[in-house]
Amino acid sequence: MTISEVSKQYDISTTTLRYYERIGLIPDVPRDRGGKRDYDENACQWVELIKWFRSAGVQIEALVEYVELNQQGDETWDQRRALLVHQRELLQERIAEMRQSLEKLNHKIAYYDRGPENKGDCRC
Repeated sequence: MTISEVSKQYDISTTTLRYYERIGLIPDVPRDRGGKRDYDENACQWVELIKWFRSAGVQIEALVEYVELNQQGDETWDQRRALLVHQRELLQERIAEMRQSLEKLNHKIAYYDRGPENKGDCRC
């Protein structure tokens, strides 16, 4: 697949894909005879994984570390697992914070649902 096709399929800009390649997040993207990128199944799997990780809030630095460890082979198995466990913990913390924010937002909406005649002590 061309970089344009990958960009459209995964809804990631070509600039972002090039950046991901440059910093090592998408290892070894094949090139055609003319030197243009020709994403194979393996490269596309990396794109999917990166997109999934990013949607989970995983920082670029952690992704770079994960890819580097992955490229070193099975001897880094435990390190990769530990990295993923840590990322899960961070995500769980963010989810808890978001739940608290949602509760506060729902409370504020309920306040407005009561109407201005019943606003009580809250002025904000």
